[in-house]
Amino acid sequence: MFSKDIGIDLGTANILVHVRGKGIVIHEPSVVAIDVNTQKICAIGQEARDMIGRTPGNIRAIKPLNEGVIADFQITEEILKHFIRKVSGRGFRPRVMVCVPSGITTVEKRAVLEAATLAGAKEVYLVTEPIAAAVGCGLDIAAPSGNMVVDIGGGTTDIAVISLGGEVTSESLRVGGSHMEEAIVRHVKRVYNLAIGDRTAEDIKTTIASAYPDPEKKMSIRGRDLVTGLPATVEISSVDIYPALEEPIHSIVDAIRGVLEVTPPELAADIMNNGMSLTGGGALLEGMARLVEERTGVPVTLAEDPLSCVVRGTGQMLDTMDSSSHRSPLVVSYSKGR
Repeated sequence: MFSKDIGIDLGTANILVHVRGKGIVIHEPSVVAIDVNTQKICAIGQEARDMIGRTPGNIRAIKPLNEGVIADFQITEEILKHFIRKVSGRGFRPRVMVCVPSGITTVEKRAVLEAATLAGAKEVYLVTEPIAAAVGCGLDIAAPSGNMVVDIGGGTTDIAVISLGGEVTSESLRVGGSHMEEAIVRHVKRVYNLAIGDRTAEDIKTTIASAYPDPEKKMSIRGRDLVTGLPATVEISSVDIYPALEEPIHSIVDAIRGVLEVTPPELAADIMNNGMSLTGGGALLEGMARLVEERTGVPVTLAEDPLSCVVRGTGQMLDTMDSSSHRSPLVVSYSKGR
């Protein structure tokens, strides 16, 4: 029975699914392709992402999750139903643990609980992303010692100081990887008069973008020239693209400093000893860990496989719930839906 327990990282950019006993079985983009005439879903996940910017007029590729929360309830329910059935089969109602941003409202929590329940879950648990990320990093969050986790996701950046299984101080900033991509699109349009798509912006971010720009890192990008209306190619460097990233990067660093400033002194001392863990896809931006360390003075560790830390944490927490110590402080962070 318990082999079908499922942990889901319901991200703005990607959805990851962990099945107990099997590990991570799904890692796909949070994208859905819909036929606007019939309102039917044509594709979900990677197949839908491949359609972005290439669809005919009647098919629209959309992201139903915005800044880590549900923007389109019905479509999110269909996504959850699709993935839950894919891993557990029809007719089986698994227990599901879903990760949510730490700053989520009561209404947003209820939307996630209801969507997962309607998608076929027998029981639904919610856990905040920093708690799950900390567990996925291998930190002992139940100990009376301060640990700091920064999870830079697609739509949000969640920062938390954790001790005794709970968040002592936290901040959920609605800035993440997707905001960096949007800033790149605007910057290229303004500076080069070139219209590019979201996928090209993502390629730029992962290939040459850096918190410490290097003029030697260059790439050619293709798009539509806004003056002539014709296809065009432009070569850009890491230095050229840095002004687009400056604002979102520094917003994240300032938020981390803000959390450290309100952290109790004893926990602040623990964090100086233990360091800070960086997780999430945004943590993979070149130079991000170095910048955070320089601006805060706190040692920074980039988690192993930052993209999957959160969902790996859900798997470990589901295991904890069935152990003899299921009343451990970890369980305090869960909310259950019927």
